[in-house]
Amino acid sequence: QVQLVESGGGLVQAGGSLRLSCAASGRTFSNYAMGWFRQAPGKEREFLAAISWSGGTTYDAHSVKGRFTISRDNAKNTVYLQMNNLKAEDTAVYYCAAGKGPFSTRFLSSYDYWGQGTQVTVSS
Repeated sequence: QVQLVESGGGLVQAGGSLRLSCAASGRTFSNYAMGWFRQAPGKEREFLAAISWSGGTTYDAHSVKGRFTISRDNAKNTVYLQMNNLKAEDTAVYYCAAGKGPFSTRFLSSYDYWGQGTQVTVSS
């Protein structure tokens, strides 16, 4: 079992920045690729970014490329999502997820464990 706890969400004005964190516990963090997703009310869960278990490879969704950056610190068992130039349409609950193995994808089925989510609200 891997437990994931997101933090860092909140209310921010459009154009602002937030950094989300996801702390992992339970199993060896470096054995898992990690991803970030979000879900807005009435919409499907949307892939944002993924990072390999070593941190050497990242994959961003086109919708957030250039604004969001995923990173990880295996010594701290934590994955991050730096979000810049936030827009009102970024308002959603943000989730981190862990997938066993070196790489993961944009598909929800690639992930074995999910956090509870953290709310991000961007005011225009």
